[in-house]
Parts: sequence; structure tokens; C-alpha cells
Amino acid sequence: VQLQASGGGLVQAGGSLRLSCAASGRTFSRYAMGWFRQTPGKEREFVANIMWSGSLTYYADSVKGRFTISRDNAKNTVYLQMNSLKPEDTAVYYCAANRKGLSSSEREYDYWGQGTQVTVSS
Repeated sequence: VQLQASGGGLVQAGGSLRLSCAASGRTFSRYAMGWFRQTPGKEREFVANIMWSGSLTYYADSVKGRFTISRDNAKNTVYLQMNSLKPEDTAVYYCAANRKGLSSSEREYDYWGQGTQVTVSS
């Protein structure tokens, strides 16, 4: 599975962005998908994930109520809708695929996209 993340950019605090992660391959629907983020000098942190069917989702406490993860298996794409953005949301955002199921640990993920930069100005 190859993953291509897009949709990052510069936005003012309080604004919104929608990230997309397009996957290649016919087995996309068999993977749980996750979004992680990383800032310089810090470890990559879990943001959200979604089950194969889209029926289960989990969020980091820091984004709960502001971010929404979704997927369209027909389009092999997972999304991250980010609302009410804060300067502390500034990071490189990565999408990842996990054959084993939902996990907030990056070690459990098998494939990673290249990352897309999100910058939130105050």
C-alpha cells in the first residue's frame, strides 16, 4: 500500500483544513487508518484512527471535538477534517495504514505517507 497525504497549508487560528490521504492498491478497505503528527524535536503523536468499515473512530484528547476522521473505501481515501485550529496544531501530519486494527501506537502501523505540513498562525 502506498499512501499520499495532501491538503496541508497555512491557516489562521480558528480556521479549518481538510487533509486527504489517497491509497494505492485494492486492499485499502482491509486496513485501519490513522493520522499522526510531528513537530521538530518531538516524537510523532497519535491524532485519530478509523476502523476498516469506518464504524469505529478514536481521537487524541487534544483534538477531540475539533477533528473528524472519515474514509471512503470506494475512493481509497481517508480524510481528516480539522476545525477550530490552534497554533499548537502546527505539525507535519502523516497518514498510516494498519492491518492489525485500531491502535494509537505508531509501531503498529505498516505503511506511512510522506507527510503534509499544517501551520496555524495566531
